[in-house]
Amino acid sequence: MTERALVFTDEREVTIEETETADPAADEVTVDAHLSAISSGTELLVYRGQAPSGIAADSSLETLNGDLSFPLQYGYALVGTVVDAGNEVDDAWVDREVIAFHPHQTRFNITTDCLTPLPPDIERRAGALFPSAETATNFLLDGAPKLGERVVVFGAGVIGLCTIRLLAEFPLDSLVVVEPRASRRDLAREFGADTVVPPEDADVPFESVDGDHAGADLVYELSGRPDTLNDAIDLVGYDGRIVVGSWYGSKRSELRLGGSFHRDRIDVISSQVSTIDPSLRGRWSKDRRTQTALDGLRTIDHEALITDEIPFERAGDAYERLDESPEGTVQLLLSYE
Repeated sequence: MTERALVFTDEREVTIEETETADPAADEVTVDAHLSAISSGTELLVYRGQAPSGIAADSSLETLNGDLSFPLQYGYALVGTVVDAGNEVDDAWVDREVIAFHPHQTRFNITTDCLTPLPPDIERRAGALFPSAETATNFLLDGAPKLGERVVVFGAGVIGLCTIRLLAEFPLDSLVVVEPRASRRDLAREFGADTVVPPEDADVPFESVDGDHAGADLVYELSGRPDTLNDAIDLVGYDGRIVVGSWYGSKRSELRLGGSFHRDRIDVISSQVSTIDPSLRGRWSKDRRTQTALDGLRTIDHEALITDEIPFERAGDAYERLDESPEGTVQLLLSYE
């Protein structure tokens, strides 16, 4: 059967191409797509040609084969319905709505290892945000926020806002968000931030903190801008932690490590959702994290995040909007119906 798939063909070029989908293999199911979410972080790096071509697209997902060089299919936040199953797959999967870690495509075959059943109490549009909620969950596992800590989040995009919402459930001393766009600062307040400031005022919330214990305990760098990592270093206190959730792609980060970084024993932690912190793997499986992320997703106001829904056939317009006019856009969905 002929289906359609989104392909990144060159820098700032996407096309909808026809692709053949055969019957599912014995261990596969066939999924018809309803919605998919575009990542305004990773996918825009791919779209802009800022993703390094020499690394694997994602070695943890069988749906993302090869590296990040053009042409390629990319995407990992799709909601659809299972319409067929191979003879080795439990028939209970058929007619089940699922979250699929699969590139944008109308219909495809996939193993059930790459699927998460969509709970009946979670709407499809919310389900498309599951990978963002899972990433935010991983950030909290890596950062390990503690009772009474001062926590700062740089960046109130979709990932940042999901992280803010989960952090708002913790008994923190304060939750500060640093974000340049006024509309996103408003969303950060709605999602539970105690204080929200533009980047030029990032240090203001800490001016009254005792000098011997100044600075933030934990900082999340989720802005996608390499220079922001220096701002995080300036803001964190002695023996503080910085969790770098941004992926900069081929953009270079010029770190200033000659000031307080060395003497203040600052920890910089790389966080990536493909893996769980090694120190937690004895107790935390990906299935456990999935269930925790689904619980977190239930607390997130997905409709406040979803600003646009565009037909799949107009995907090129969607990427142009995110690239050139991002001010009013937070989460953009592609619709297949």
